Amino acid sequence: MLQLDNFYKARFVLSKILRKTELVHALKINPECDVFLKPECLQKTGSFKIRGAYYKISQLSDEEKAKGVIACSAGNHAQGVALGATSMDIKSLICLPEGAPISKVEATKRLGAEVCLTPGVYDDAYQKALQLREKLGYTFIHPFDDENVIAGQGTIGLEILDQLPDVEAVVVPVGGGGLISGIAFAVKSLNPKVKVYGVQAEGAASMVQSLHDHKQEKLPSVSTIADGIAVKEPGSITFDTCSKYVDEIVTVSEDEICAAILRLIESEKMIAEGAGAASVAAVMYNKVPVKGKKIICVVSGGNIDVTILNRVINRGLAKSGRLCAIDLELDDQPGKLVDVCSVIAQLGGNIISVHHERTATCKKVNACILRVTAETKNMEHIEEIKKTLQDKGFNLI
Repeated sequence: MLQLDNFYKARFVLSKILRKTELVHALKINPECDVFLKPECLQKTGSFKIRGAYYKISQLSDEEKAKGVIACSAGNHAQGVALGATSMDIKSLICLPEGAPISKVEATKRLGAEVCLTPGVYDDAYQKALQLREKLGYTFIHPFDDENVIAGQGTIGLEILDQLPDVEAVVVPVGGGGLISGIAFAVKSLNPKVKVYGVQAEGAASMVQSLHDHKQEKLPSVSTIADGIAVKEPGSITFDTCSKYVDEIVTVSEDEICAAILRLIESEKMIAEGAGAASVAAVMYNKVPVKGKKIICVVSGGNIDVTILNRVINRGLAKSGRLCAIDLELDDQPGKLVDVCSVIAQLGGNIISVHHERTATCKKVNACILRVTAETKNMEHIEEIKKTLQDKGFNLI
């Protein structure tokens, strides 16, 4: 059973290891509400996970510490366990899914843990960790379904109320539910009037499904850029806690997550991973009822795989109307390409690529397919360009 006293104990224990994450006033996230960011992406190991992992390990018996610890993770919990165990001279073994970002895998190794890569997603790594626990006798450090882990994560809730006492709503990314369980329990225990909203990726909405069905549900598969919250099944403790203390959990699309990552980079000079940006995406696209309220978005982590950052930015640009691809069926005659490019240029679009396809199947034998990719100002600008092209007789497809 969760106890608020344990949360305060966790805050004391963690005070010697944590980096203090001050709130950032983010006026450009959504002009309809007063947004503050809790930047756990700037925390040690790049995410909030150090809080729960370190506190859980600190509470083990001397006998348990001597045997070592084992954990499973999509990457961030792995680094938290590795740092916590290494700082206490404890052996650690981490099971990670093979698809975990290379940066997270290598960071876990650098922090002193032994790594076991497992085919599949987080839930498959979880099963592997349980098998190895029985074989080796290590203590399992659950990433979310553990009262001490939840208490560690919940110290964020205590900090939020200290840093912004008049906060009206808190928006939190949700995977297995450890973070939001801790924050919701702490916040609601001290100020029941504050709303707590959760956010999941559309491709990994296990907690949303479970709350809808009023029982724990396991999804057959998950797929999302937000690897930190790609969990097939929530925990039993976290499900019960969310059922009691969380006001609502919503979902965001991949494009919305990418747009939120881009907004944080451009407006706040802050790097967030997909999971960390989910809360911001929900506020940007009004998925939660926060109009006119003073709210805090928890940016839970910043360990994004830099090898996909360019693709994420391009998806974010497209979602925000800053990048568009226009397809036309064009008469294959000299000067037609120039005519199209002239229209786009005169309206202020910046063409960055042109693809001319003559082998495609067109209605006209002497036609070709043209794809023009251009930098634009916003969605209205894209519509203006498309309308002008159509008005001049070009066939958009």
